[in-house]
Amino acid sequence: MAGGEDLKLLGMWASPYVLRVKLALSLKGLSYEYVEEDLVNKSELLLSSNPVHKAVPVLIHDGKPVCESSVVVQYIDEAFAGAGPSLLGTDPYDRATARFWAAYLEDKVCNNMPRLGFAS
Repeated sequence: MAGGEDLKLLGMWASPYVLRVKLALSLKGLSYEYVEEDLVNKSELLLSSNPVHKAVPVLIHDGKPVCESSVVVQYIDEAFAGAGPSLLGTDPYDRATARFWAAYLEDKVCNNMPRLGFAS
């Protein structure tokens, strides 16, 4: 996997939102450090990295946190444009279609799960 960048993912194994970010990192071929969070006893790193929602996933890139899985995925696609394939495609229609299905899945699947400290 590509590396050289300081990437750390704060997550929780059962979160579908964390899985979304892990898949994006994998598709881009990026190396990262994974930090499993205890959502009952949240780490100071999580609380300081996501002070608004205090939830996973959080991607920390060169010391700067990016929160919310859909935002993180778009950030990965833009910040690492030269690594791996484009996650949303290059055609505007394809990008819109990908965003539609991501929003649909989040609304119909993920939002119907009990909230356990996962952020979208």
